Amino acid sequence: MRYCIGVDVGGTTIKFGLFCEDGKLVKKWEIPTQTEGKKEKLYSDMAASIREAVQAEGLTLEKLAGVGVGIPGPVRKNGYIEALVNLGVYGLNINEELPSYLDGTTVRAVNDANAAALGEMWQGGGKDFDSVALLTLGTGLGCGIIESGRLVDGSFGMGGELGHIIMEPGEEEACNCGGHGCLEQYASATGIARVAERMLASSNMDSVLRGREKITAKDVFDAARAGDPLAEQAADKSMDYLGRAMSYVSHITDPACFVIGGGVSRAGEYLRQLVQRKYASYIHIQEPQAQIRLATLGNDAGIYGAARLILE
Repeated sequence: MRYCIGVDVGGTTIKFGLFCEDGKLVKKWEIPTQTEGKKEKLYSDMAASIREAVQAEGLTLEKLAGVGVGIPGPVRKNGYIEALVNLGVYGLNINEELPSYLDGTTVRAVNDANAAALGEMWQGGGKDFDSVALLTLGTGLGCGIIESGRLVDGSFGMGGELGHIIMEPGEEEACNCGGHGCLEQYASATGIARVAERMLASSNMDSVLRGREKITAKDVFDAARAGDPLAEQAADKSMDYLGRAMSYVSHITDPACFVIGGGVSRAGEYLRQLVQRKYASYIHIQEPQAQIRLATLGNDAGIYGAARLILE
């Protein structure tokens, strides 16, 4: 029996999962993310936690097929990562550097959105397909694209950066990336709230959202499901942006299935049906069309996908 470790590096915590080769999750755990601005601190903390967990299960590092690591940033094919901005760490090559902390165990790094896409394809909402695009609607908008079971990550690790395609070139407000009019500004959790806030400011429509100190994407979808006209329009507009962007993906890579994940996906079937309608309105020459499904692995998608990277 082969085992592997899947790791999901986040700004607050680092999540780990020990897996069997059949996809069974044996154990999962997490530790605080504490880099102190040094990659060596990141490596030593990860390695110490992996050693402790493997030993607790009566295993050794020699029993591991490898360690897959999902990283919040672009990862080049050779494993080089220019910057983990949110962690304050720069110039890493996890594929080459982390093994020395793990007695030479094989390590492979991947962008965290791509890891989540692999996880959902392997054991989640896209399990029936080998051609999947995962859209993660959270604070930002992540995307991972898989074709014939393999990641489409591009020459420089930028493949699938759907959140930063320009949808509105005339947008005055800047995106976190420095661009203007990115999809993320309209269809992420923060983007959905922004669209609703702009509608409230530009109209006199009655709405349960009016007067709130802070509006969230959950507020917008809860109100929309309850029949609030302004919330319905805001959700419709945000998901129209998303559906249009998804049609671009279909015209380029033609996935069999889109999986919607991230915090916004908790809006459930209402969201799925709305996205399905918007996507279909932009696809006119394709039959059948891609299925739209909801993610099922939640916050564990990253560790599943990182493990799958080792076992593929």
